[in-house]
Amino acid sequence: MLSHRLPLLITGAAGVAGFNAFHALQRKYSGQVIGIRPRQTWKLVAPGILAQDAKDADEMRSLFDRFGFRSVLNCVGNCALKSCELDPAMAHTVNVQSAQVIAEASRRHGARLVHLSSDLVFSGTRAGNHVESDPTDPVTVYGKTMVQAEEILQAKTPDAAILRISLPMGPSFNRHAGAIDWIQSRFRAHRPATLYFDEVRSCTYCSDLTDVCEKFLSGNASGIFHCGGPEPITLYQIAQVVNRVGDYRPELLKGCPRIEAGPIPPRAGDVSMSSARLIAELGAQPFERWPAGDDLVPGGRDWHFDRPADETRSVVEIGRRLYQKQKALTRFNEGFCESEK
Repeated sequence: MLSHRLPLLITGAAGVAGFNAFHALQRKYSGQVIGIRPRQTWKLVAPGILAQDAKDADEMRSLFDRFGFRSVLNCVGNCALKSCELDPAMAHTVNVQSAQVIAEASRRHGARLVHLSSDLVFSGTRAGNHVESDPTDPVTVYGKTMVQAEEILQAKTPDAAILRISLPMGPSFNRHAGAIDWIQSRFRAHRPATLYFDEVRSCTYCSDLTDVCEKFLSGNASGIFHCGGPEPITLYQIAQVVNRVGDYRPELLKGCPRIEAGPIPPRAGDVSMSSARLIAELGAQPFERWPAGDDLVPGGRDWHFDRPADETRSVVEIGRRLYQKQKALTRFNEGFCESEK
């Protein structure tokens, strides 16, 4: 339980991981969780969420003085690969400078810090199944800034935990961010989506990821931990699952090897991660395979064209199975399962 380290600050509440963690932990620890979002994401309005830029050291110092945070879950990061390639200064400000500010504020107040990093600190040119001791070799500006942030945190807050995550699978606040929502937004508008046969990730359900974050916030483990699901999956396969479960037109999904993606942004290959160190720390496997259920494992590149008559497919099924494993819908997620128009 996190009760001994409240109040909790969650930064980056506009991102998929932060958004889902904020709502889950706010429900669990009512009134003891504060989230912050960039001012430009003005549509994200909820009790407990404040508009504040994490890179502003003076504002963050005032925020810590006001609330006296005893723990911080740092989810800040701009993972828009193309935007980071075209504007490296912006990427550095958001991904590196903010991490430095948060590390310094956490250290000043003696707050427990858990920081979310990325599997894209690797190039994916090796065989995947990366462990924490593998050398980082990012191919994108985003990945390079995430490595820089890790180095700053390890130097300034060596007692912090750094969790390298992959694709957190859950709803986004604007219905357009994150893997599922971006792919679905294309299909919903009857527009094609092109995904890669050979970019491999280690997806996790956001609910599982939030549980892991809570455990690390409660504990004292430090250093880098890989935080990926047990089954690697390609971006193309992810889109196949979204396409079929949502009952979208199968021909809208296009696939290609990442070498055909063009120079900007460069694409990583197999960046799947081994979470053995994390499992040893927690004493159990915390992640269910995404997607849960053997019936949602693509069996080939045309798998999403197969539509058994007895298979339930709808936008609601995306919320039920791709956001929330095989649990019943919660009131929170019902708001994200809109009807087709």
